[in-house]
Amino acid sequence: MELSNKTARQLYEEIKAKPPRKRMGFGRRAGLINIDLQRSYTKVGTYVTAYETDPRQIEYVNRLAELCRRAGFPVVWTYVAYMADGSDACAWGTRSNTPDSLQNIKEGSDRATLDERLAIDRQRDMVVNKRMASGFHETPVLSWFNWHQVDTVIVTGGSTSGCVRATVVDAISRGFRPVVPEECVADKHESPHFSNLYDMALKYADVIPVSEVVGWLNQRPEAAS
Repeated sequence: MELSNKTARQLYEEIKAKPPRKRMGFGRRAGLINIDLQRSYTKVGTYVTAYETDPRQIEYVNRLAELCRRAGFPVVWTYVAYMADGSDACAWGTRSNTPDSLQNIKEGSDRATLDERLAIDRQRDMVVNKRMASGFHETPVLSWFNWHQVDTVIVTGGSTSGCVRATVVDAISRGFRPVVPEECVADKHESPHFSNLYDMALKYADVIPVSEVVGWLNQRPEAAS
């Protein structure tokens, strides 16, 4: 194992400045999946589980959703919430049992509610209650993306080190090209955030500025209404 005194941020900035591999690049059609942008994780100062990395994250996510809809690409919003007894969290819910624990995010609760700043089109977008880390695990997302002939999956949300990473790994495992707009993902602490951006950029995804994703989407022809 190589030893280093560099921080996770420094390691990420190094490969960002000098990428060790070429990008996978965008394909023909994208799907956007926004991971767990719910009040439990976005309302800093209200919930101890919340976090913020880039203060414009939701603004950027809304822009990506708008551009994807304009191009006729599918948009997904996931949130995590559980049954009254929390048993559908399975082994994941055995690690702790406090008011802030994962399995105590109940369906219909304020913690489970998607952030009110999100521009969700309830007629066109898919809203998915997921129980596990990946947005693909036992959800209809894979089938819906396949129906829309998606080959590129844009992943936003949180946390970078948890559900975002799990979704990215599942996306590439299913043959998609994962894209992570770096300003659009967030984590509780700097070290796991940047260490996972570093790891995803090396192995699983194109981690790029949101401006590049916006630029690519702006070049897509507008879908017929």
